Amino acid sequence: MDQLPAAFERAESEESWTVADAISRVLENSEELHSWRRRLLSACMKGLVAMYSSNKDENKQEVERSMLLRLEELLHAVGEVDPDDWYSLVKTGLKYRYRDEAFLKVLNIAFQLLYKKESSL
Repeated sequence: MDQLPAAFERAESEESWTVADAISRVLENSEELHSWRRRLLSACMKGLVAMYSSNKDENKQEVERSMLLRLEELLHAVGEVDPDDWYSLVKTGLKYRYRDEAFLKVLNIAFQLLYKKESSL
């Protein structure tokens, strides 16, 4: 189970995340849920960075939109991010998606969530 989030980084479709959703439901009332969500959040950010870097022309918008929604959901659930993952996402996202309304909306929400109080960044 520890290697699964790394596989989601390379997920090319929303169906790949169905397994993650099922595991999250199983872990719903366990102590492992927060740790699992942190790993999913990291995988989601790394996956978006990979998509942005390889698809500079925004040709996979539907997959990107679903990943952005997942990112927003995980940010609300976890409330903190790995600084290296965050830096990569912001840098790459702004480089390739600075005109993308969906990206900018989620980035704004992330800023509000992460910087509203003292955080790890």
